[in-house]
Amino acid sequence: MTFSAGALRGRSVQVKVPATSANLGPGFDTLGLALALYDELQVSVRDEPGATVDVIGVGAGEVPTDETNLVVRAIAHTFESVGHPLPGLSLVARNSIPHGRGMGSSGAAIVSGIMAAKGLLEGVVEFDAQSLLALANDMEGHPDNVAPALFGGLTIAWVTPEGPQFKKLIVHRGVSPLVLVPSHVMSTALARSLQPESVPHEDAVFNVSRSALLVAALIQSPELLHAATEDKLHQSYRASAMPETNRLITLLRARGFAAVVSGAGPSILVLCSDPSQRLAAAELVASEAETDWQPLMLAVDFKGATVTPLAVESADTPAA
Repeated sequence: MTFSAGALRGRSVQVKVPATSANLGPGFDTLGLALALYDELQVSVRDEPGATVDVIGVGAGEVPTDETNLVVRAIAHTFESVGHPLPGLSLVARNSIPHGRGMGSSGAAIVSGIMAAKGLLEGVVEFDAQSLLALANDMEGHPDNVAPALFGGLTIAWVTPEGPQFKKLIVHRGVSPLVLVPSHVMSTALARSLQPESVPHEDAVFNVSRSALLVAALIQSPELLHAATEDKLHQSYRASAMPETNRLITLLRARGFAAVVSGAGPSILVLCSDPSQRLAAAELVASEAETDWQPLMLAVDFKGATVTPLAVESADTPAA
């Protein structure tokens, strides 16, 4: 099938994608949670070739504003996957997700682009959940952040010979996430480089048990969150690269809070069992931290990424 170059003329879409926190302690590269903090994107097809990006909020003046922008690359990857020529594009990105802090900003950018392409191609090409996840995983390299960004809630992600898979679960209404965001950043590549190639057998068994318990705690029994968020697989190996993160997590856990590294860090995720516990955790960090940490008291996002058409002035049907 071939496509008319002008098939998308006049189309414009609005995309909204949540922040995420991956790993959640023991669920390394497997578990992810969508959080109610959002990047918003408007994409319009234009006659002029190429792409321009107007960035408002986080990343303004820092991220590329041309075809090398990660969102544009994700749109291009999606168009290429279905053999449709990429039209000229104008993008306005309103970003709220902190960059380089372990809250899934790169995954959100990738998902934003894929969802924008899905919306622009509506009625021309259709994408199911599995193909959206596969496209996102192609660019991100592992599905634990992109799955909750796409689908919301708590996601379990795994990879098979047929591609990445996911299961979405609804989080217990008593779970109250707190993300503590420092002013400094952390490179995901650096964090991953500190991970050993192998771990002791007993540590692997420990994490299998805690990961299973964590799923139960998040969907059914929040009172088990402290025990369920223990980890021996990755956090201790990365501790030297983010000493204050490690010190505060140790302090929080000693006081009974279910604190873990958010994603690759350096932010801290505290999975509280009620709002008052969340306030107490934030107050403890405010009193003990050596640098500034911003407390974000967030709800769990249950919807995931959304795309809404803004205008369809004219559209040709694809030519056979």
